[in-house]
Amino acid sequence: MNRENSILIETCQLEEQPAESASSPNGNDASGCSSVLRTKVVVAQLGARMHYAVPAIFQRSGMLERLYTDIHAPRLPKPMQVLASQRGPLSLRRWLGRVPAEIPERKIVSFGVMGLEYYWRRRRAESPESAAAAHLWAGRELCRRVIRKGLGNAGAVFTYNSAGFELLQHARTEGKLAVMEQTIAAGLIQNELLNEEESIHNLWAPHRSADPLRSAFIERDEMEWETADLILCGSEFVRESIRASGGPVARCRVVPYGICTPVQAPRENGESRLLRVLTVGGVGLRKGAPYVLAAAKCLHGKADVRMAGSLEISTHGQELLREHVTLLGAVPRSEIQQQYGWADVFLLPSICEGSATVCYEALAQGLPVITTPNAGSVVRDGVDGFIVPIRDSAAIVDRIERLADDPDLRAKMSANALARSSEFTLETYGDRLLGAFREAEMTRG
Repeated sequence: MNRENSILIETCQLEEQPAESASSPNGNDASGCSSVLRTKVVVAQLGARMHYAVPAIFQRSGMLERLYTDIHAPRLPKPMQVLASQRGPLSLRRWLGRVPAEIPERKIVSFGVMGLEYYWRRRRAESPESAAAAHLWAGRELCRRVIRKGLGNAGAVFTYNSAGFELLQHARTEGKLAVMEQTIAAGLIQNELLNEEESIHNLWAPHRSADPLRSAFIERDEMEWETADLILCGSEFVRESIRASGGPVARCRVVPYGICTPVQAPRENGESRLLRVLTVGGVGLRKGAPYVLAAAKCLHGKADVRMAGSLEISTHGQELLREHVTLLGAVPRSEIQQQYGWADVFLLPSICEGSATVCYEALAQGLPVITTPNAGSVVRDGVDGFIVPIRDSAAIVDRIERLADDPDLRAKMSANALARSSEFTLETYGDRLLGAFREAEMTRG
């Protein structure tokens, strides 16, 4: 057994710790959000979604009963963190980013054995179908284990799309508020958009038209919508996708995200070098990789284009990209800020998102953002960046050339980006999230 695998297996000792009630004696053990509700909430999530922003918000407001997750990293002493981040394998460095820093350990229940199996199922996946099967399995298994452990004193549960149906159903049976977040456009809309992409760029990714699990995802989406009391959407794009799919749009609330305000990375003077353009996220059709390539070809000699993210395209697509774009591969979260510091402009020509967190992060680093309506971003066209149509590489080239040729425009948009980011902090996100909870409770009660 190699070193990487043994490290992962050691995390499984967290698996079967008894779940004690996490309520504080006075029912309000944290502060930070302006609204304080009495309802305790169980959050169930796979992975470190938005770096555990939702359970952190509930913890700050005194509402978090318990966080259930697959695998999380322990709080290591600082010297050990530094050593591991510098010398450890990529999987270890990524795992060390899974630290729910604001959540007391007594409130965290992680299912390490399940998480390890999920990890290996994904690693062994040789097709989109097997990867989808791994995710569907993990969602059902997480729900099963949460129900078995119990909800403690919670009066509400919070889950995420495709990984919450059984838990939402259980909560409704128990008379508790059932809340889910739809993190991306509805499955029906996703499939339409991605099938169109594959018909255009059929050499970039395996064809999905024969995927027998597409209907399983769509059906699970619909069952979760029908069971939830409240469906949170990060953007209007997500809500409209639910409407277009015939979902219960009356129970949807648009709640844009927020992030912890990061320290800005120092930037070099860009007057005597190429404009630096950064894309962060999975390198694939959904994120618009072919349009990054087309733009990079046209911008040869004007821009240096870099993509940070796992490679989700065929070898052929990777070879095409490498001729004009620097591919960094997956970058641990702890190291991604260095990439924002390198960049002058952020580009995300996504075909389908929910509300891409990387756009919030780029704004907070003072980067003008070029993205699409389907990214669900809070970017204002012509103010702190540009909104371009999907599949329009010519529009991307035009906007990047404007920014390359006009340093004053770039500086103005950079200042506007920083100002805009102040509206989407973790605190303001908490206010919006708790406001939606309050409204749902009042409607239900």
